[in-house]
Amino acid sequence: MTILTLVRHGETDWNSGGRIQGSTDIPLNDTGRLQARDVAERLATEYAGREVVVVSSDLSRAAETADVIATALGTTVSRRHPGLQERSYGDAEGMDAPTFSDMYGPWHAADVPGAEAWPVVRERALAAIAEVVSSTPADVDVIAVAHGALIREVIMFATDGEFPRPGERLPNCSVTTFRLDGGAWELLAYAGVAS
Repeated sequence: MTILTLVRHGETDWNSGGRIQGSTDIPLNDTGRLQARDVAERLATEYAGREVVVVSSDLSRAAETADVIATALGTTVSRRHPGLQERSYGDAEGMDAPTFSDMYGPWHAADVPGAEAWPVVRERALAAIAEVVSSTPADVDVIAVAHGALIREVIMFATDGEFPRPGERLPNCSVTTFRLDGGAWELLAYAGVAS
């Protein structure tokens, strides 16, 4: 059994400006660094006395958030995994949300040229998580710092679509926790909020 905690990275200037980042490598801003320190303190308390492995996406906003968390836990990030990267939004990267909506329609139904297909994002995320968990010693927990759309896909898989509920989003530095036992996933903590 493994406890898996997925943390969304801290805020970037593109997050605060409502721009779509996707695979564009945008760094944390000062608010994001503060958010990372806050979630790191919370996780350090929660994980006190437990063994934990910290991994992250290789995009800088997730990597820096993971570094802050690992330091608070008295460890280092063991891997930067490209499989944990955000969905590539193709031609929509850099757009603000109203422009995206005008050009492509509703978020989850949009057909954006060059964007990574949702099933591919889910498959990639689950493969990366399976690889990390299988390479982690038994009874060692995993904290993985990744991205909003990728984490949403994992949550939808684990809850058979029950979460996130329509209109909910995952805030920066939100924490979602699962218990993994073989192939079984159990949602333990969910941080979605109404948009």
